Amino acid sequence: MVDILPSVCPRCGKPSVGLCRECRAAETAWLICDPRVESIYCPVCDSQKHGKTWSDTMVDRETLIRELAVSALHLHADVRGSEIVISSYDPSPNRTIARMDVSGTLYGVPVSGECTTKIVWRKEQCDRCNRISGGYYEGIIQVRATDRKLSGREMETAARIAEQTEDVLQEGGARLSFVSKIDETKDGLDIVVGSNQMGQAIASDITAALGGRLTTHPKLVGEKEGKRLFRITFLVRLPRYQKGDVVVQRGRYVEVRQTGHGQLQVFDLQDGTNRFIAEDEAERLVGNVGEAETALVAYLYDDIVGILDPKTQGAVECRVVPWLHPEEGGTVLVLRDPETRLFVLVG
Repeated sequence: MVDILPSVCPRCGKPSVGLCRECRAAETAWLICDPRVESIYCPVCDSQKHGKTWSDTMVDRETLIRELAVSALHLHADVRGSEIVISSYDPSPNRTIARMDVSGTLYGVPVSGECTTKIVWRKEQCDRCNRISGGYYEGIIQVRATDRKLSGREMETAARIAEQTEDVLQEGGARLSFVSKIDETKDGLDIVVGSNQMGQAIASDITAALGGRLTTHPKLVGEKEGKRLFRITFLVRLPRYQKGDVVVQRGRYVEVRQTGHGQLQVFDLQDGTNRFIAEDEAERLVGNVGEAETALVAYLYDDIVGILDPKTQGAVECRVVPWLHPEEGGTVLVLRDPETRLFVLVG
């Protein structure tokens, strides 16, 4: 009778078919760290470079250190349930030492170890900041008004639209869509942009918000890789009157509600009706409801409302309009007519 010898681990002698789990885990290089990892970043905007591509980073430095340290860590494919604890310190302004304490299981055996990597921070101006600092641009949005100067509200609206469009496009990954400068000129507002896509979007949004019409004027400035390069001027021509303007038409005060194609949709501030008039029927501008002053209602008598002048606090009487229902002790919005020195009730 021949005795059958049990299978044993050739390394430790424990019963096993081949190497036992413990010896197999002990002989496996399960934890490897790259000694060095490099981070290329823009010192102006903190963008990160990955290969040849720049991207905006939305994480803080501690999170970035963790991401870079983990990228230098290589675990065996059979490690399960790994946990990583990272600590770091900066021996110099452009160096960070990251230590990683790693634990998990390999072939069912608990394993733990540590490794260290050096993070090298290297500065490089990104593609966007390089263009901005070099004065590069592809388009100019010129915001102008017909036969008048832009109002402060129109300038603020146009600038806000430009800034919001820049944020939306860059958040969507269009890094080279940037506003390089916004200049107030004697003629209006100039917005210089880094891409024609952005210029078209901003100009269209300004036209939609403020009215008027948009025309484009491209200029060939060269070629790149066989493609013609154009620099485009986007001219936004705002109408003579803007929304909220109060004008005099045939001796009546009317508020402009919409403009376009030489016509004005107006609200009659005396009888509360809406109608259309030709733009050239407006005799003169009184002001804009956005500049209206708040006046206290002192008394009501028949069809007369007595208000306190917001500047002098003297009593002024106005005729009550049917579309407005003031109350004693309440407030109304008024505009001063600079020509007749009368108050116009606008709300």
